[in-house]
Amino acid sequence: MALIIGKKVGMTQLFGESGKVTPVSVIQAGPCPIVQIKTKENEGYAAIQIGYDEKKESRTPSPMKGHFKKAGVPGQRILREVRVDNASEYNVGDAIDVSVFEGVTKVHVTGVTKGRGFAGTTRRYGFSTGRGTHGNNSKREPGSVGQCATPARIFKGKRLPGRMGGVKRTARNLEVVQIDSENNLLFIKGSIPGANNGIVFIRTA
Repeated sequence: MALIIGKKVGMTQLFGESGKVTPVSVIQAGPCPIVQIKTKENEGYAAIQIGYDEKKESRTPSPMKGHFKKAGVPGQRILREVRVDNASEYNVGDAIDVSVFEGVTKVHVTGVTKGRGFAGTTRRYGFSTGRGTHGNNSKREPGSVGQCATPARIFKGKRLPGRMGGVKRTARNLEVVQIDSENNLLFIKGSIPGANNGIVFIRTA
């Protein structure tokens, strides 16, 4: 399984040989050094810990300085642990770059969606609004939500106004259009979760 951490740069479009336009999301992916390897003998499961986005040593907490020094890699702002089938195939200090996606056609991209703040039911769930004429005073209100004497309560999960966005979401089976190994860029067809400069995690579908 190919996997990498990246940063969403934005969106653009690519032109094919026939002139067909493909909208793509651009991801600055890697390089991601392997900081730690966990094995079934020591930790009870096989996994690797990868980092992304190098940061100053002065901004790294003391316990983490020793963690990175032991691996022989500079401090990383993002750390992510990934389960693997055979941890012995990896070495601490090796870097994972976009070249691991050579030949891969479909990927899953995980990110945190844009925070929309407090939203009503019309925006949050697409509820219909009330009519705008004949003296209607509740155009964007959700309407009656109460129950009768039985059960005399509102069931859990009722769709009501509240905070919208800012949650982790995965866009699945997205097409890899192009790979730029020289600049560590991935071009993926369509949109992916999150705002520009947001951290995303990419793995093979």
